[in-house]
Amino acid sequence: MKMNRLTSWIGIAMVLGIVVGYICNTQAGSPDAAKEIASYFSILTDIFLRLIKMIIAPLILATLVSGLAGMGDSKTVGRIGARALGWFVCASFCSLLLGLIFANLLQPGAALSVPLPDSGAALNLKTSALNLKDFITHVFPKNIVEAMAANEILQILVFSVFFGLALGHLHNQAARSLVNTMEEIVHVMLKVTDYVMRFAPVGVFGAVASVITTQGVGMLVVFGKLLFGFCVALGALWLVLIAAGYFVLGKEVFRLLKMVRGPMLVGFSTASSESAYPKLMEQLEKFGVSSRVTGFVLPLGYSFNLDGSMIYTTFAALFIAQAYGIEMSLTTQFTMLLVLMVSSKGIAGVPRASLVVVAAVLPMFGIPEAGLVLVLGIEHFLDMGRTVTNVLGNAIATAVVAKWEGAIAPVDPALADADDALVPESELAPAQAA
Repeated sequence: MKMNRLTSWIGIAMVLGIVVGYICNTQAGSPDAAKEIASYFSILTDIFLRLIKMIIAPLILATLVSGLAGMGDSKTVGRIGARALGWFVCASFCSLLLGLIFANLLQPGAALSVPLPDSGAALNLKTSALNLKDFITHVFPKNIVEAMAANEILQILVFSVFFGLALGHLHNQAARSLVNTMEEIVHVMLKVTDYVMRFAPVGVFGAVASVITTQGVGMLVVFGKLLFGFCVALGALWLVLIAAGYFVLGKEVFRLLKMVRGPMLVGFSTASSESAYPKLMEQLEKFGVSSRVTGFVLPLGYSFNLDGSMIYTTFAALFIAQAYGIEMSLTTQFTMLLVLMVSSKGIAGVPRASLVVVAAVLPMFGIPEAGLVLVLGIEHFLDMGRTVTNVLGNAIATAVVAKWEGAIAPVDPALADADDALVPESELAPAQAA
């Protein structure tokens, strides 16, 4: 499904959800009646959430294994990889931290007071406090099949790292064939994700109608507050990323920003970082970045450097916790930050991958995953913002690593001005529609 068509359907579904929810809210004789009506709308959302959870395990396993197996083991690759990962870790930490800071400062969900869902027990949510000992022990899987069946995202990550590195050190034909198979599984899972996201308008309708039925149209103010707060947080992240880029690249960072406007527009309009990849690689090479650096760092960044997605995960998780009135200490929030930092790796190029990560992590901290219905109504608009931030973050990261490697060649000013800022209409069609 083309992204512009999906966007239209999501918008229509949201409006219909508001109208239907308002009618049900005003016609319901009592809060209990409204709650019962809303439960039927929630069926649609529950189906969508189950489909989202369905793709978590195979998607993470395939993307991480195929990526790690293809990294290589030369000294040059190791040095570039270490520098890139160092930048990624710092940028990711800053992004997550900014999400926590702005969610605590703005308190976008504090006034909601949404009642905890009755279905919490059926979903087997973990309501006990997460302590460090249990967390560290739980990270390591005792059975990968069991971990995948239970969608234990951190355990899947640990197994994928071991499996991917081991596969990368085997150079026989059978190992190469297995790597190719894992890469094909990634493509299949991207297509499955495409199919799942076709159900998004139905899920959005159910989410909005259910919330408006029980909470009334005052919920619309919350949507606006959430969107405004997230935009403020993204603006702060942009300033941090550009300032960090300026520290390494100097004034050249502004030329870089000018040259990557095209890829950023593609990513914004499609809400998929993957759709911007070809144009971004082309513009980085025009900027003067060596093709060997671009060809290694950029794909690595697409798995480990999703700055916009990072800030969204902490912001959205705290918004949902605030909406349910769940108090989270600073220690718990910081623990969640570290969990999100690890669990958000390896699922790049997937539209709304952050939604998948949040769905996987929320139950670990006793937050009902059903709270995702509170953000589904404006999920696409949030996704557009975090996607364009992901593209910006990877452009700056690649250029910075190239600068450290001395792999930025002088560029003819005439060529630099030809930055293809205006993207042909044909390129706005997403490579991975959702």
